[in-house]
Amino acid sequence: MKLDQIDRRILSHLQENARITNAELAEKVGLSPTPCLRRLRRLEKEKVITGYRSDLDLEVLGLPVSVIILVKLDKEDDASLRAFEKSIAERPEVMECVLVTGKYDYFIKVVLPSLSAYEQFLSEGLLRTENIASIESSFTLRQVAKKGPLPSP
Repeated sequence: MKLDQIDRRILSHLQENARITNAELAEKVGLSPTPCLRRLRRLEKEKVITGYRSDLDLEVLGLPVSVIILVKLDKEDDASLRAFEKSIAERPEVMECVLVTGKYDYFIKVVLPSLSAYEQFLSEGLLRTENIASIESSFTLRQVAKKGPLPSP
């Protein structure tokens, strides 16, 4: 899908504030509300916009422990990758899991209420998953940067 400057401005404003009204968005990008809404619906239909979310305070919600986990698998064939991905995607603690290049196969971010909850996640979940060669965990101390909107290409 080809994006023009107006599409890019719509995406930029939505990343800053996904709750903006269509009328406000239209004004900011220099369109009337109807064509703005038509473009927005097209961006959603074409899967350029894949969803709308809110940033939440994990501390306030009782999830102060964030862990970055690097996982190396024993076997990296398609069936093994799919089996691991299916098992990890089912875990509610997992906020992000990406297949990566390099020494490890997966980068996983989990959020939990406590260190004991992490221990349980490891011992009753991740360590019981077949095909894991190694796991390396790092606890986040503080968030230094969280970017948005995405840079324009």
